[in-house]
Amino acid sequence: MEEKDMQTMNPTTNQLLTETYNSLCPIIIHYINRKINDYESARDMAQDVFLRLMEYKQILRKETVRSMVFFIAHNLVIDYLRRYYRKQEMSAYFYEYGVTVTDETESSVIANDLSAQENLKLLQLSPQRRTVYIMSRFQEKTTPEISEELCLSRRTVENHLLAGRKEIREYIKLCI
Repeated sequence: MEEKDMQTMNPTTNQLLTETYNSLCPIIIHYINRKINDYESARDMAQDVFLRLMEYKQILRKETVRSMVFFIAHNLVIDYLRRYYRKQEMSAYFYEYGVTVTDETESSVIANDLSAQENLKLLQLSPQRRTVYIMSRFQEKTTPEISEELCLSRRTVENHLLAGRKEIREYIKLCI
Protein backbone atom coordinates (compact mmCIF):
# COMPACT_ATOMS: atom_id res chain seq x y z
CA MET A 1 0.00 0.00 0.00
CA GLU A 2 2.85 2.36 0.74
CA GLU A 3 4.26 1.66 -2.69
CA LYS A 4 0.99 2.72 -4.31
CA ASP A 5 1.00 5.94 -2.28
CA MET A 6 4.56 6.70 -3.42
CA GLN A 7 3.63 6.09 -7.06
CA THR A 8 0.55 8.24 -6.89
CA MET A 9 2.40 10.96 -4.98
CA ASN A 10 5.31 11.09 -7.37
CA PRO A 11 3.28 12.06 -10.46
CA THR A 12 1.42 14.62 -8.36
CA THR A 13 4.69 16.06 -7.07
CA ASN A 14 6.16 16.11 -10.58
CA GLN A 15 3.02 17.83 -11.84
CA LEU A 16 3.28 20.37 -9.01
CA LEU A 17 6.93 21.05 -9.88
CA THR A 18 6.05 21.47 -13.56
CA GLU A 19 3.16 23.81 -12.87
CA THR A 20 5.26 25.81 -10.40
CA TYR A 21 8.11 26.09 -12.89
CA ASN A 22 5.83 27.20 -15.72
CA SER A 23 4.00 29.78 -13.64
CA LEU A 24 6.83 31.15 -11.48
CA CYS A 25 9.99 30.92 -13.58
CA PRO A 26 9.50 34.28 -15.38
CA ILE A 27 8.57 35.91 -12.07
CA ILE A 28 11.65 34.46 -10.34
CA ILE A 29 13.91 35.58 -13.18
CA HIS A 30 12.47 39.10 -12.89
CA TYR A 31 12.82 39.05 -9.09
CA ILE A 32 16.45 37.94 -9.21
CA ASN A 33 17.31 40.32 -12.06
CA ARG A 34 15.98 43.27 -10.04
CA LYS A 35 18.27 42.29 -7.17
CA ILE A 36 21.50 41.59 -9.09
CA ASN A 37 20.99 43.56 -12.33
CA ASP A 38 22.35 40.80 -14.59
CA TYR A 39 19.74 39.07 -16.71
CA GLU A 40 21.83 36.07 -17.80
CA SER A 41 22.94 35.34 -14.25
CA ALA A 42 19.33 35.77 -13.12
CA ARG A 43 18.22 33.11 -15.63
CA ASP A 44 20.91 30.74 -14.39
CA MET A 45 19.99 31.38 -10.79
CA ALA A 46 16.29 30.80 -11.53
CA GLN A 47 17.22 27.38 -12.88
CA ASP A 48 19.16 26.75 -9.67
CA VAL A 49 16.09 27.70 -7.65
CA PHE A 50 14.02 24.99 -9.30
CA LEU A 51 16.83 22.45 -9.08
CA ARG A 52 17.03 23.07 -5.35
CA LEU A 53 13.27 22.90 -5.10
CA MET A 54 13.46 19.38 -6.53
CA GLU A 55 15.60 18.38 -3.56
CA TYR A 56 12.59 19.10 -1.34
CA LYS A 57 9.99 17.32 -3.47
CA GLN A 58 9.18 14.88 -0.64
CA ILE A 59 7.86 17.73 1.49
CA LEU A 60 6.34 19.95 -1.21
CA ARG A 61 2.74 21.00 -0.84
CA LYS A 62 0.68 23.14 -3.15
CA GLU A 63 0.05 25.63 -0.33
CA THR A 64 3.73 26.17 0.48
CA VAL A 65 5.53 25.74 -2.84
CA ARG A 66 5.33 29.43 -3.86
CA SER A 67 6.84 30.69 -0.60
CA MET A 68 9.49 27.97 -0.76
CA VAL A 69 10.48 29.07 -4.28
CA PHE A 70 10.88 32.69 -3.17
CA PHE A 71 12.73 31.63 -0.03
CA ILE A 72 15.24 29.63 -2.11
CA ALA A 73 15.56 32.51 -4.62
CA HIS A 74 16.14 35.00 -1.80
CA ASN A 75 18.91 32.82 -0.31
CA LEU A 76 20.58 32.37 -3.70
CA VAL A 77 20.54 36.14 -4.26
CA ILE A 78 22.12 36.75 -0.85
CA ASP A 79 24.83 34.17 -1.57
CA TYR A 80 25.44 35.69 -4.99
CA LEU A 81 25.74 39.22 -3.58
CA ARG A 82 28.08 38.09 -0.81
CA ARG A 83 30.39 36.47 -3.36
CA TYR A 84 30.13 39.51 -5.65
CA TYR A 85 31.05 42.01 -2.93
CA ARG A 86 33.78 39.80 -1.52
CA LYS A 87 35.23 39.55 -5.02
CA GLN A 88 35.06 43.35 -5.36
CA GLU A 89 36.85 43.79 -2.03
CA MET A 90 39.55 41.33 -3.03
CA SER A 91 40.02 43.02 -6.39
CA ALA A 92 40.32 46.40 -4.72
CA TYR A 93 42.79 45.00 -2.19
CA PHE A 94 44.97 43.40 -4.86
CA TYR A 95 44.79 46.52 -6.99
CA GLU A 96 45.84 48.70 -4.08
CA TYR A 97 48.49 46.45 -2.55
CA GLY A 98 49.44 44.38 -5.60
CA VAL A 99 50.67 47.49 -7.39
CA THR A 100 52.78 48.38 -4.36
CA VAL A 101 54.37 44.94 -4.30
CA THR A 102 55.04 45.11 -8.03
CA ASP A 103 56.50 48.60 -7.70
CA GLU A 104 58.67 47.52 -4.76
CA THR A 105 59.92 44.49 -6.67
CA GLU A 106 60.62 46.52 -9.78
CA SER A 107 62.34 49.21 -7.73
CA SER A 108 64.44 46.58 -6.01
CA VAL A 109 65.56 45.12 -9.35
CA ILE A 110 66.43 48.56 -10.69
CA ALA A 111 68.33 49.45 -7.50
CA ASN A 112 70.31 46.19 -7.75
CA ASP A 113 71.16 46.90 -11.39
CA LEU A 114 72.30 50.42 -10.58
CA SER A 115 74.37 49.14 -7.68
CA ALA A 116 76.06 46.61 -9.97
CA GLN A 117 76.83 49.38 -12.49
CA GLU A 118 78.21 51.56 -9.70
CA ASN A 119 80.52 48.72 -8.61
CA LEU A 120 81.74 48.20 -12.18
CA LYS A 121 82.63 51.87 -12.56
CA LEU A 122 84.19 51.86 -9.10
CA LEU A 123 86.75 49.32 -10.34
CA GLN A 124 87.78 51.78 -13.08
CA LEU A 125 88.60 54.61 -10.65
CA SER A 126 92.18 55.25 -9.56
CA PRO A 127 93.11 53.32 -6.39
CA GLN A 128 93.17 56.37 -4.14
CA ARG A 129 89.91 57.81 -5.54
CA ARG A 130 88.27 54.36 -5.18
CA THR A 131 89.39 54.12 -1.55
CA VAL A 132 88.05 57.59 -0.71
CA TYR A 133 84.74 56.85 -2.46
CA ILE A 134 84.29 53.48 -0.71
CA MET A 135 85.08 54.96 2.69
CA SER A 136 82.56 57.76 2.17
CA ARG A 137 79.78 55.87 0.41
CA PHE A 138 79.87 52.40 1.95
CA GLN A 139 81.63 52.90 5.27
CA GLU A 140 79.82 56.21 5.87
CA LYS A 141 82.96 58.01 7.03
CA THR A 142 83.19 61.78 7.01
CA THR A 143 85.80 63.79 5.11
CA PRO A 144 87.84 64.52 8.29
CA GLU A 145 87.83 60.82 9.24
CA ILE A 146 89.01 59.78 5.77
CA SER A 147 91.59 62.54 5.74
CA GLU A 148 93.00 61.40 9.07
CA GLU A 149 92.97 57.69 8.23
CA LEU A 150 94.67 58.10 4.82
CA CYS A 151 97.00 60.90 5.93
CA LEU A 152 95.68 63.23 3.23
CA SER A 153 94.55 66.82 3.45
CA ARG A 154 90.82 67.44 3.70
CA ARG A 155 90.93 69.32 0.45
CA THR A 156 92.51 66.32 -1.34
CA VAL A 157 89.86 63.98 0.08
CA GLU A 158 87.08 66.40 -0.99
CA ASN A 159 88.54 66.62 -4.50
CA HIS A 160 88.80 62.82 -4.83
CA LEU A 161 85.27 62.43 -3.48
CA LEU A 162 83.86 65.09 -5.80
CA ALA A 163 85.62 63.67 -8.87
CA GLY A 164 84.69 60.06 -7.99
CA ARG A 165 81.03 60.92 -7.46
CA LYS A 166 80.97 62.88 -10.71
CA GLU A 167 82.49 60.02 -12.73
CA ILE A 168 80.11 57.45 -11.27
CA ARG A 169 77.08 59.73 -11.66
CA GLU A 170 77.87 60.34 -15.35
CA TYR A 171 78.39 56.60 -15.91
CA ILE A 172 75.07 55.76 -14.22
CA LYS A 173 73.29 58.38 -16.39
CA LEU A 174 74.57 56.56 -19.47
CA CYS A 175 73.26 53.26 -18.08
CA ILE A 176 69.78 54.67 -17.49
